[in-house]
Amino acid sequence: SAEEKDFTQKLFEKIALVEWISEKQLGALSALSGSAPAYLAIIAEALADGAVAEGLSRAAAGRLAAQTLAGTGRLLLETGLPPAVIKDQVASPGGTTIEGLAVLERAAVRSSLIEAVRAGAAKFARLFPSQ
Repeated sequence: SAEEKDFTQKLFEKIALVEWISEKQLGALSALSGSAPAYLAIIAEALADGAVAEGLSRAAAGRLAAQTLAGTGRLLLETGLPPAVIKDQVASPGGTTIEGLAVLERAAVRSSLIEAVRAGAAKFARLFPSQ
């Protein structure tokens, strides 16, 4: 009922972001929210490894990579801006960010992340065919 939905919304929004989805969208939810922490962890690890290769200490690189991920997440949530807008705001013409983005595009990182989520959703569909 509407009352139950309202109660549930108020209960869970105290501890988490609440999104109402259909049962058919459970695979996408699982593949994104359930699996993405692992994807983000390897991204943080790789970013830290790059910084270590450039001379930062392992501890500092790990903290800075984690803080950068957390800060970016907060920025996306608080501003409501699409990720592409944030990316474009950070990537100044001829700068270091656009140079790094070109490397990521050549390595198909963006496309690989899309395919990882889609593979997770496909696995969910095989595990739970009635969804």
